[in-house]
Amino acid sequence: MRIALIGDGESPHLLKWARALAALDDVEVFAASSRRFDPGFDAVVPAARRLALETTPRRAGGNARLLLQFPRLGAWLRRIDADWLNPHYLTSHGTLAWLARRVFRLRARIVASAWGSDVLVAPQRSVVLRRITVSVLRAATVATSDSEHMASRMRALGAREVMTFPFGLERLPPPAAEKDPWLFFANRALEPLYRPDRVLQTFAAIAAAAPSARLAVANEGSLATALRRQAQALGLRVAALEDGGQVAFVGRLDAAAQDRWYARSRWYLSLPASDSVAVSVLEAMAHGCIPLLSDLPANRELVQDRDNGLVVPDAGLDPSLLRALAARAPLVVQRNRAWVEAHALIGPAIERLVARLRALGPA
Repeated sequence: MRIALIGDGESPHLLKWARALAALDDVEVFAASSRRFDPGFDAVVPAARRLALETTPRRAGGNARLLLQFPRLGAWLRRIDADWLNPHYLTSHGTLAWLARRVFRLRARIVASAWGSDVLVAPQRSVVLRRITVSVLRAATVATSDSEHMASRMRALGAREVMTFPFGLERLPPPAAEKDPWLFFANRALEPLYRPDRVLQTFAAIAAAAPSARLAVANEGSLATALRRQAQALGLRVAALEDGGQVAFVGRLDAAAQDRWYARSRWYLSLPASDSVAVSVLEAMAHGCIPLLSDLPANRELVQDRDNGLVVPDAGLDPSLLRALAARAPLVVQRNRAWVEAHALIGPAIERLVARLRALGPA
């Protein structure tokens, strides 16, 4: 079976998906990237089976340069003659797959993989984006979703068949040797969608009740400078944690550095305005962090409030709830890790997906 991935080749999530596919017998993986390719692809998909379009697409739209590369992509897809096109993120790469199949009369069918905001946010932004999303989903023989909440939205938009599984981990990390009981970690992008300002507000309330609390904020984004000012305005000391800071902005981290923060931290903060099941939340749970999440349907698929984590209401968090959870931390950690192992490993999920594609027979 020939499967052609179409997505952002610099994304670790697409690389993880490619590795899971390449590990299966009788699956030949091809990959087209709207950008370039992460060096990790070299060991997974040979250069002869890759196409880098070298553009810089944005999820907010306006990706004319990507559309200009459509003839090149279509010709490449016709040449490789894949059985399945697997675009990741519907309103950009999904559009390219849908158009290529129509314009270049490809025999390949589409398995469309939604990532979150392409279904939960984009269709509400404009009539055009909604029509694009509907067209891609209706053209897809199979679609994949990482939460039941998003899957229901996809069906309402016209998806014929949706397979739901988290965009999970490749393996379960070893149990953390020791946790800092008052260390918090946040690593979503510093962009409005992910509300890092609310993360700081929530932490400030926690720090007022627990002076030993500390927060490491990873990642980058357009709000980075404003967040430093906000932290100072909230009366929080902004400095390296080892220098006595309450809030440390540690920037973009590689996977190894990020794993070290997960392993040290007792708590994980993720408070976006919209989300499906986030990989970072799964990573945090697997590393034994107790999640503090915004009140969203997909988050409630992961967390039962005050049982294995906290759902943070818009009115704010009661810091006393942390102590109750901390008292049960070993049991909470064990339960969350077991759930990730049973439901959120990417290898078994991709095996089920490929088995379904085989059951559908040749195009």
